[in-house]
Amino acid sequence: MTVALQNPLYDQLFGRHTGTDTRFLILPDGTGVTHAVFLARAARLAQALTGLGLMPGDRVAVQAGKSADMLALYAACVQAGLVFLPLNPAYVAAEVDYFIADSAAALLVCAPDAAPRLAEVAARHGAQVQTLGTDGTGTLADLAEGQPARFATFPRRPDDLAAILYTSGTTGRSKGAMLTHTNLLSNAQVLTEAWGFTARDVLLHALPIFHTHGLFVATNVTLLAGGAMIFLPRFDAGQSLDLLPQATAMMGVPTFYTRLLDMPGLTAEATAHVRLFISGSAPLLAETHRQWTARTGHGILERYGMTETSMNTSNPLNGDRRPGTVGLPLPGIDLRICDGPAVVAQGQIGTIEVRGPNVFAGYWGMPEKTAEEMRPDGYFITGDLGMQDADGYVTIVGRAKDLIISGGLNIYPVEVEAALDALPDVLESAVVGLPDADLGEIAVAVVVPEPGATPDADAILVALSRQLARFKLPRRIVLRADLPRNAMGKVQKAALRAELAAGS
Repeated sequence: MTVALQNPLYDQLFGRHTGTDTRFLILPDGTGVTHAVFLARAARLAQALTGLGLMPGDRVAVQAGKSADMLALYAACVQAGLVFLPLNPAYVAAEVDYFIADSAAALLVCAPDAAPRLAEVAARHGAQVQTLGTDGTGTLADLAEGQPARFATFPRRPDDLAAILYTSGTTGRSKGAMLTHTNLLSNAQVLTEAWGFTARDVLLHALPIFHTHGLFVATNVTLLAGGAMIFLPRFDAGQSLDLLPQATAMMGVPTFYTRLLDMPGLTAEATAHVRLFISGSAPLLAETHRQWTARTGHGILERYGMTETSMNTSNPLNGDRRPGTVGLPLPGIDLRICDGPAVVAQGQIGTIEVRGPNVFAGYWGMPEKTAEEMRPDGYFITGDLGMQDADGYVTIVGRAKDLIISGGLNIYPVEVEAALDALPDVLESAVVGLPDADLGEIAVAVVVPEPGATPDADAILVALSRQLARFKLPRRIVLRADLPRNAMGKVQKAALRAELAAGS
């Protein structure tokens, strides 16, 4: 007889480690956090959250720096039945305002130094504010002190929400992808087996934890397997290289690998203890694959996922890892390539559609948008263009929505264009992504000035920095008299991209 889980995600990821003193986090200063100590901290934070009056289903927006406490806050939200809503610390107040309003978050947790500028934002939408610093300080940390080290886990159903991650689309309005216990747990289970993770693994974790890659892939897999993580606040090539001999696995974005390749100390000997290198969140150049294998003897395992689905495909752990492809559909996940509603012939390019327990529950407060992107038979229309060969390997060839992925972070051109077009000397603009060996892609803005105006590129960037997070800012601004358009008046971004690439 199968026993139903009281709280599927907590029971399987966190609760399984109750009472165990096995190591979980290895911090930069060499100190460690055991599973037992971590769970006690999470329980105290859960007590603090419920003490603030939060109830199951309430959204907790978190814009704080990466730390053991922020990770424990994720566990606390799961245990208390709250919906975890992580936000990029780079977002400015105007961006946070939208997320709090749209999600109707009951609580905003931010860094102590950000509270003065975010308190007004939260108050405007009826949200409480607490702070959490990377050094363990903050008002929420104070509330957790002295609380009991055990917390009665709130029961949750498999289809209850565990998290909301915000993504965007061609409309420019950010969408909250609703992720259930089943979505997150099923993907962690599949990946743990597919990538061979066990309690003996030590993962070098230098990814951010406001993003699905660092939080729901790296962390959930490690928790499910019972392994440990070398938990770094950010990626530093020198530090990571020094720590690789202590690790058995590393997950990163292509930028990690290109920057490590710049290090003279990257050798087969330096990476001998590592069994698996995984890359995702942005395309990895085939040349990077080749250079990495030549230097280390390891083949990088590339995979494909997205905010709404977590991971969909992966190159095999044991088998042919093909550079330029994102591998095969993961077990339990159906994938097809379509042109509209019709499935295309093998080897033909079309839109990738996926179906499985990993596929999200829809967009928060946007039933019409959810319906647009879901087929009646359960397939999600990813918007990514790809092809699948006779062996089942999937190759991503483009993105229908012109999404730019730079250093593993998503940049949506329409959002940057709206900010540019609002500037006084700008008539119109177009933002495209160009290949970059380090970041995968960079954003380049083409700006058409107002008649008689001569805008300055540096001044444009300064103005944009007040509206957009730094990672969204164009790396180049090109001034020109007009934009290429087709007969219907639509800007021809493909032609613009080719022209800029040829001139770079």
